Amino acid sequence: MAVKFRDYYEILGVPRSASAKEIKDAYRKLARQYHPDMERNTSKKKASEDKFKEINEANEVLGDPENRKKYDRLGAQWKNGQEFTPPPGGGFGREYTWSGSGTGGGFSGEEFGGNFSDFFETLFGGRRPGGARDRSRWESGDDPDFARAADLEAELELPLEELNRGGTRRLTLMAHDQAGHARPKELDVTLPRGLRNGDRIRLKGQGATSARGGKPGDLFLKIRVQPHPIFTVMEDSPDDLQIDLPLLPWEAVLGTEVAVPTLTGAVSMRIPPGSEPGQRLRLRGKGLTRRDGTSGDLYVRLMIVPPKTVTKRERELYEELAKLSTDDPRKGFAGTKPSGK
Repeated sequence: MAVKFRDYYEILGVPRSASAKEIKDAYRKLARQYHPDMERNTSKKKASEDKFKEINEANEVLGDPENRKKYDRLGAQWKNGQEFTPPPGGGFGREYTWSGSGTGGGFSGEEFGGNFSDFFETLFGGRRPGGARDRSRWESGDDPDFARAADLEAELELPLEELNRGGTRRLTLMAHDQAGHARPKELDVTLPRGLRNGDRIRLKGQGATSARGGKPGDLFLKIRVQPHPIFTVMEDSPDDLQIDLPLLPWEAVLGTEVAVPTLTGAVSMRIPPGSEPGQRLRLRGKGLTRRDGTSGDLYVRLMIVPPKTVTKRERELYEELAKLSTDDPRKGFAGTKPSGK
């Protein structure tokens, strides 16, 4: 019976001369990219599952030295999708070495949402007499690590306050069972103190599942800090925060005492007389918590703002102040004239 030929080298994007390491790297990269759990768009889930299953099928063959040798006997003249008539004798399936009991729950194409292709079944078997699928594990060949599934990466968005205090966060992830069905899975993730934007948390054994009975991969959660309406993390010093503090003109001139918000609550701060716009004052230990339990600093940048409304009496006082003041903030511009004059 003719089946559609599958070019496993083309599927993994590697040449026929690729080394075992190149095949391993290509497989893990594609497995991370197309793993169904990483696809948030429900309309693309089915395509992602099909691609993931195709990638794992290619890895089942090219990832095992003996399987690859047998596949390469077919020659390089075949193209992906061409009609292919298998060699006499039902392919190469009877030549494979198996290990474990028949109920070991290891390799099964069903783990990826369905059986492997007819091309794979024709060449490499995988069914017992009578059509029952053998669920034993294939031996991992010369490279036991090759049976380990791919690592996955996801993004975990945290508000600045939660990043600072740490603790435990419950996450709900979509995982695929052995029948290929997507099911929600809850995990309690410990957020260590000292996390920063771009850091990664490793969850061992929560990545992709192995097609060959090996260990599952790991899940890496990359931390992304949500923008905060008040605080800014300083780029050149990620332990420190900055806040812009608005002051009215007379507060800057006369000095005052104001309440300044911090991540752990408001504190009182004295603004010295004669403060200038852009000037920074420091609150020690009011920044982000470090891994050793100490904390960075909070820098308070002063912003002079005019009053939004001015009463008649206030305007009169401003006019009187303008007559009394002898200060000229533009005296450095002496000798300059407006253009065209």
